Amino acid sequence: MVSSTQPERRKVDIGHPTERRRGRRRLSRERVLAAALDVVDHEGLSALSMRRVAAELDVEAMALYRYAPSKDALLDGLVEQLYTELAEDLAREEPAPLGQAADLPEWRAELLRGACALYRISLAHPHVVPLLATRLLAVPLARRSLAVLQAHERVLALLDRAGLDEHGVVTAYRAVTGWVLGYIFSDLRAMVENPDEPDPAFRLGLHLMPARELPRLRETAPSLAEKGGYQELTDGLDALLDGILAASAARTAQTTEPDAV
Repeated sequence: MVSSTQPERRKVDIGHPTERRRGRRRLSRERVLAAALDVVDHEGLSALSMRRVAAELDVEAMALYRYAPSKDALLDGLVEQLYTELAEDLAREEPAPLGQAADLPEWRAELLRGACALYRISLAHPHVVPLLATRLLAVPLARRSLAVLQAHERVLALLDRAGLDEHGVVTAYRAVTGWVLGYIFSDLRAMVENPDEPDPAFRLGLHLMPARELPRLRETAPSLAEKGGYQELTDGLDALLDGILAASAARTAQTTEPDAV
């Protein structure tokens, strides 16, 4: 089961007192981004600022500008942090949490493993997840961090091994990335109105929703509030890939059929 509990507060290492007096020399981009991630994990995106990260590192805000020249750079760095964690997770070569991946072709099992890894990392850093949409919508492809680009490259390389035609690879790439990110956004969307309320209906605020106008939504909301987990994530991904593989095979057969006499 995936845990959605808030990560334990990490103490960013601010070094020996002598090093603290040296200020900038003890800093690095990695430490600045780690401090930013810690702030967002525990206080939310609204708390992020150059001054807040500087306070976490016990330095003046101006000391950060060498490593992150703006708040946008910090936001992009947070996305980079998530994809760096993804690369580290995948490098450990741990199997996907679902057993059926072992019976699949390697390329497909690796796609499922990557999807599950990104899902797991997103649940560990839920406040950063909105940036996977907003920053990737705002930042051109070539200006994204290497960690993000390598994640794109990995998916494309796996799809190349699937035997898809060029159109199929592009379609599959869009479908895979769209499904995985969309699933994560859906699983993490805000649902709870009052977390201290023990009654499920009042906890979700169903009494605030007009029953006559929204009967299906009111009925389904308690189920929607539960995490879908790995199984629903991979079931949807499998269904997409099955359809894309079938469509690609049909196109290939159509182009290789001899002309009718």
